[in-house]
Amino acid sequence: MSRFPKVLVLLSTALLAGGCAVFSDYGNYRQEPGVVLPPLVERPREDPISRNYFVLESAQQSVVGEPQIVFSRESDTFPDFAREYGLGYDELIAANPGIDPWLPGENTPILLPTQYVIPDVPRQGIVLNIASKRLFYFPKVKEGEPVQVMTYPIGIGRVGWETPLGEAKVISKATDPTWYVPLSVRQEHEEAGDPLPSVVPPGPDNPLGRHVLKLDMPGYLLHGTNQPYGVGMRVSHGCVRLYPENIELLYSLVAIGEKVRIINEPYLAGWNNGELYFESHRPLEDDAVSPQQHLQTIFDSFRDQSGAFAEQKEQDEARAIASGALGVPIKVLRGDSQEVFARARIVRNTVTIDPDAPTLAEVRELLDEADDELDTPPKVSGD
Repeated sequence: MSRFPKVLVLLSTALLAGGCAVFSDYGNYRQEPGVVLPPLVERPREDPISRNYFVLESAQQSVVGEPQIVFSRESDTFPDFAREYGLGYDELIAANPGIDPWLPGENTPILLPTQYVIPDVPRQGIVLNIASKRLFYFPKVKEGEPVQVMTYPIGIGRVGWETPLGEAKVISKATDPTWYVPLSVRQEHEEAGDPLPSVVPPGPDNPLGRHVLKLDMPGYLLHGTNQPYGVGMRVSHGCVRLYPENIELLYSLVAIGEKVRIINEPYLAGWNNGELYFESHRPLEDDAVSPQQHLQTIFDSFRDQSGAFAEQKEQDEARAIASGALGVPIKVLRGDSQEVFARARIVRNTVTIDPDAPTLAEVRELLDEADDELDTPPKVSGD
């Protein structure tokens, strides 16, 4: 029987106490027979890994990155860590149950879920997994060169304004777009006592940011934002938003005609160095497919491909990991989340204080009002 649920409860309870000592027991996890790692606080602080860019060592590799742990300072918040380490707000919430995202406290270890299972779909163009709120982009490489992948957190459509699933392509690009506010959105805001203009020109008040990729799905875009603290959440009217620095780079790389695939996979399994990993996200509340169906699809697919999940024990372990929904790939045969903390990279806190950044109260207000954020398609033309 898996120890994961018990470990998760213990972890959540310990984190409520705060302080750097709460993770000390995880540093004693025996990663290999006869090998004991020192407590987290005694392990050296390293440079963080690349936030967004990875090179696959083989065609079989489907797990990239590695989990990291950073120790907070008194002034740090989860939105700070999310932006600095290439994550979304919801990802940090899921990976750190029991920690106050606004006041994590001085010297509290924060798990950064910076390891990812690549979705089991063709590695072409842009792949959007709305369940994990993450984008994967596969730049074209010359024959014989290793596959590269870039991954970014995304904001997606809120309940009632779902981001659609399916295949699409990029049909145009635009910088500094004008937002023509749809009638439905104007009516919604009018009823809420917050009337909007019919046209929002380019500039700091434009919720589309400075870069837009328009899809051939009528009315849907990939774009930046003037409120980056909402990235990684369900905040839009269906479009996909990215941090300004992420969409700027993606905009420079993506060509007209690039393929876009939008999927909804809360559970992901993959291989790295011969070990099977399982990554779990909480299914979206309006998901038409049950968690059991999602799991069975993975079990059937991997059993046919490699024989994985043929044994009941492996399926039970995956179900236990799924129940925790930490959003971090966990080695299936290790059986619990302790192994994540054992192999996590302890990194330096590189968050810097931006004097022009919103105050803590302003950020909280922005996130609390995320459902009212402006994020619908403009009329844009290609470059």
